[in-house]
Amino acid sequence: MKILLAPSETKSQGGDEAFDLSTLWLETLFKSRAYICQRYTDAIQDTSKAKEIFKLKKKSDIHHYQTIALGSKTKKAVQRYTGVAFDHLEYNSLDANAQHYIDDNVIIFSNLFGPIKAGNKIPEYRLAQGSAIEEIELDRYYAPLIKEMLDSEFEDKDILDIRAGYYDRFYIPAKNYTTLKFIKDGKVVSHWAKAYRGLVLRKIAKAKAASIDAFMSLEIENLHLEEIQTRKNRTEIIYRIEP
Repeated sequence: MKILLAPSETKSQGGDEAFDLSTLWLETLFKSRAYICQRYTDAIQDTSKAKEIFKLKKKSDIHHYQTIALGSKTKKAVQRYTGVAFDHLEYNSLDANAQHYIDDNVIIFSNLFGPIKAGNKIPEYRLAQGSAIEEIELDRYYAPLIKEMLDSEFEDKDILDIRAGYYDRFYIPAKNYTTLKFIKDGKVVSHWAKAYRGLVLRKIAKAKAASIDAFMSLEIENLHLEEIQTRKNRTEIIYRIEP
């Protein structure tokens, strides 16, 4: 089973190795990624452009990301991103087997690099969701490049898509796939959805679930199956959050 996950705008600092773009998953995207990375590096040296790309106001924050560009030491993507889902995943506290499962089976849709494996090593950078690099809209840039690649990669795999809806702009699977929705007190939740994506992923990794059926057999604290809806090739599992 492959699990599709969104990145976060916030990143941890530090790392241990120099960045090598050629090590990222889907090696045939190397030239396309290199082009975007160069455009990014060039654009952020202009402070007015950097403000738009970073969506930051503090001069010190802007200067930090201008200075490091893509030159910081690297961490695994799953350790670099620090948003709500990643906080609740608590990757560092998982055992080696669960970490290996995540490294190889979770695909993170980086706005800058396109789809990468959670275990790929990336530098610290800043690129706000939806930001263009000058005239380049990154979802439109990557979508036609990755469609056939990903459909081929996932051909014989179950797909669990726990990305935020925005990332459908990058890729929608051609085959059957499964998504999750979380409701609380009868309403769809957003912040809690991010948290439970991380908690669900943690449970899956600990169980090393190999299929959607294996995932569905897991009991996840405070989540109660409300409904399953299928439209065309998309199945949505709706969970009710309730102690």
